[in-house]
Amino acid sequence: MFKSFYGMTFNPFDKSLPENHAFRSKDHEQMLSRLEYLKTTHGIGLFTAPPGMGKTFALRCFSQSLNPNLYQLSYICLSTVSVTEFYQQFCHELGLEFGSKKSLMFRNIQERLLHLLKEKRKTFILAIDESQYLNIHVLRDIKMLMNTQFDSLDCFTLLLIGQPYLCSILEKPVHEALKQRIVIHYNYEGLSPEEAKNYIYSRIDLAGAAHSIIDESAVHAVANFCQGTPRIINSVMTTALIVGAQLKKNTIDTEVILSACNSLSLS
Repeated sequence: MFKSFYGMTFNPFDKSLPENHAFRSKDHEQMLSRLEYLKTTHGIGLFTAPPGMGKTFALRCFSQSLNPNLYQLSYICLSTVSVTEFYQQFCHELGLEFGSKKSLMFRNIQERLLHLLKEKRKTFILAIDESQYLNIHVLRDIKMLMNTQFDSLDCFTLLLIGQPYLCSILEKPVHEALKQRIVIHYNYEGLSPEEAKNYIYSRIDLAGAAHSIIDESAVHAVANFCQGTPRIINSVMTTALIVGAQLKKNTIDTEVILSACNSLSLS
């Protein structure tokens, strides 16, 4: 209903937009540049941000840019697992058979990773999302998996992606050896007020609508409420478009934005 009312060809605040429509925020560019560096240097990259900032979307954009003949990226998002389940997931991503014996899976994983790098000239990249939920034993074994040929070679790239308190977890003395293997760390700052404004207008442009469908004070209200989080901006704007169309408002104002924000509040 709101798409035709506001002259939109689609909902530009939907999370399913393709990677080529990514908004190039500072955070997005910073993460991509670090991922580009990691894909050739190997080692561990740590990327942290509160929920909804776009770190997983940036990873998706990065994966689309990889040459499949040179790189294999595997994505794991189920991180609340036991050590054995983690090894089984890893084996599955590498196309290996797996069982219940950790020592055998450990050896097979290292051999396959080394084979990919040395014989196939292919870098394996493992991305673990929601890494803050990995238990202490999985984190310990990750460190050992990175230890290849007497710790002289990083035979794959590991991306730990999670919320900021993951940093506090890795600061614990028990994880010192793993922390020392982190080559890159980037923590998202969120969209600045100016970026939030540009993000909203760029999405409207993308859908073929006019900037006049929302007044400037309403844009500032969205930016203030969402505090730099793209996912919340998307939710507020989608709800505001629905409410605005229902009220037959040609221009979304702060009243509509306030109504949208209130409808999204759980309190």
